[in-house]
Amino acid sequence: MKKCGWFWTSFLLLMSTLGQAGIVDTYQFKNSEDRVRAVELAKSLRCPQCQNQNLVESNSPIAHDLRIEVYKMVDEGQTNQQIIDSMTARFGHFVLYKPPFQWTTLILWGLPFALLLFAVGLMVRYARRHTLTEMETESAESVVEQQQALQQLLKQVEQKEKEK
Repeated sequence: MKKCGWFWTSFLLLMSTLGQAGIVDTYQFKNSEDRVRAVELAKSLRCPQCQNQNLVESNSPIAHDLRIEVYKMVDEGQTNQQIIDSMTARFGHFVLYKPPFQWTTLILWGLPFALLLFAVGLMVRYARRHTLTEMETESAESVVEQQQALQQLLKQVEQKEKEK
């Protein structure tokens, strides 16, 4: 009976993975150069829904629609910059994998450097604090040793005075 349960579980898992077939683009281009350019352009644009995949890799419905839209614009003879301008007008600079440096994208460009500087600052602070703690410990130990040496000298002086 257990074998039968494993069989059906395996069968259902297999069928569920097969059921997730991706959307196949069957757009017909006028020439192969346009097809290559359109695919490269779609690879350079980010899917607005997935956020970590480009339009070619994504299986979301919006990515499919945008791919077809990019293909149509390429087929109509629009330049890459016109298509990119159209997409950024619609979705903002987020749709670009390499957004331009602007005041609105300052955090995007500056945050890695700020985090690096912050981490270096924390390491320097830790090293200084650790060094100061060691120095304080060493100086406290040396003060105790000096006090003990002074007490011994005083005892020796007192003994010599008593002997006189």
